[in-house]
Amino acid sequence: MANLKFFMTPGSCSTGIHLLLEELELFFEAHVVNLIAGDNMRLEYLVINPRGSVPTLIRTDGTALTDFISIACWLAESRPERNLLPASEDARARVLELMNYAVGVVHGEGFTRVFVSERYAADPEGKTSAKSEGHRIVRKGFERLESMLMGPTYVVGSFSIADAALFYVEFWADRLGLELPPKCEQHYRAMLTRPAVRQVLGEEGYHSVLRKYPA
Repeated sequence: MANLKFFMTPGSCSTGIHLLLEELELFFEAHVVNLIAGDNMRLEYLVINPRGSVPTLIRTDGTALTDFISIACWLAESRPERNLLPASEDARARVLELMNYAVGVVHGEGFTRVFVSERYAADPEGKTSAKSEGHRIVRKGFERLESMLMGPTYVVGSFSIADAALFYVEFWADRLGLELPPKCEQHYRAMLTRPAVRQVLGEEGYHSVLRKYPA
């Protein structure tokens, strides 16, 4: 696969997709979307992704995938020999369950309130309440993710698309100084030893994380 176009924002959920692209050693064009500057709401981007979100992946046939889960599944199924979406029905179900929970709940319901509390309230008191609720959801969410980890290091024993999803929410927790439960902490540290992870963090400018967790 060549000529993939990847629209991403450093340090966002697109970091997980960036990781998968590097793990699969795919050729792609990277386009940075500056969310703070509002690049995601510009007409030229909304034509590609009407949701105005990242990540977006334009495939070689010109069609776009515009959310983490669809992109991750498509990448895995495009390279089945890498087993990023396990053939075993049970392992596959566990991978999809954890990925959906990390993206939909821990990110979608928890960290969204923490990072963009203004979506939930306009007044300062309301924003503080929304952010507090976000932290609660994140904390409970990691307790649930901890119970879902099956492998000694990775989600189901070997690296999968669920590990990329889990990594980016762990990365956010680390950046906010939130304590991870033991198995999630072990998973996060194991991910930080992977060459592709270190390459991605370096490319996205997170050299302080690489210094904090030397390989």
